[in-house]
Amino acid sequence: MLDRTEPAHCTVCCCTLANKILMVLFMVLLIFAILFGNLVTLAVVLGTKHFHTPQGYLKASLAVADLAVGIFVVPLSVYAEVYLMVTDSAPEWTSYNSQSVSFHPCNIIGPIFAGCTLVSITTIFLLTIERSIAVLRPLHKDSVITRKRTTILIVLSWVGSFFLAVSPMLFSSEIALEYNSCSRMCNYALGTIGEFPSQAWNILLLFPAFDFTLLGGTVVINIISLSSIRQHSKRRKHLAMSECQNTTNPTFSDIKAAKTIGTLTVAFTASFTPIAVFVVGNVLGNKWCNFSFFAFWILATNSCWNVIIYSVRDQKFRLRAHKLLMPFQRKDTTKT
Repeated sequence: MLDRTEPAHCTVCCCTLANKILMVLFMVLLIFAILFGNLVTLAVVLGTKHFHTPQGYLKASLAVADLAVGIFVVPLSVYAEVYLMVTDSAPEWTSYNSQSVSFHPCNIIGPIFAGCTLVSITTIFLLTIERSIAVLRPLHKDSVITRKRTTILIVLSWVGSFFLAVSPMLFSSEIALEYNSCSRMCNYALGTIGEFPSQAWNILLLFPAFDFTLLGGTVVINIISLSSIRQHSKRRKHLAMSECQNTTNPTFSDIKAAKTIGTLTVAFTASFTPIAVFVVGNVLGNKWCNFSFFAFWILATNSCWNVIIYSVRDQKFRLRAHKLLMPFQRKDTTKT
């Protein structure tokens, strides 16, 4: 790749003015959805004693990671696209990669998006571990899963994820960051040479390898937990629940929470798979311009799915969120 990036591609989203307007409108709506949904999640988790649990801490960590996408990542894309529409020319920094200028916005935004994506994956993995212990070993749940241990794991997940996010620039001088004209986001790219050297190839493959390892483990653990839940449900149909059984079997709330985490896992796997396929294909030399746009923005929309899943699957979360929003609904009613 040369010092200047290639000219803007006419992707399926941006070939006409109408498509550009729709794309910017989608980005703006996505920002509001991410901010609103995750601020509600943080307000419910932090403002309700019932949610001051290891599971609640993990959900708060997930909400912070998603919130960062709405605050930093998507607004930069909105700025670049609006600037292009208004001036009929892209911002100057979009024509260069991070190795060609002293300061490039993608040096900050790129690692934030990658780091927050990795935090989301590790957090969902930790949520799955926490729920599997509650379902498979209910008597050991309180002694094994503590708030202190959960806090330590959350800190380690953030540190490890962001270290992995900046590792391509730390360990390879051939990898840079650029505003990609296909995905309309900050992406990793080659710096000043035209072919992928083996070291850069291996470093870029760390992302899908790490992500699919965690997601694969998460799916397996969820299958084991859900199988245990199914067996437990069958026993409840055929046997009267004695006190002994009540103490050794998972509670209804644990079962409900495990199913919610399973839904989160399916949603995140579905949103992440296209980007992993794109990264592997890109490393192998495929451009896939149109596909890259949809892959990156499907992943970005995942940042507003969590609150929807909580609201649908968790009645206590839904009721608490409704109470938080009641004052705003009353103000609207008063105005009308």
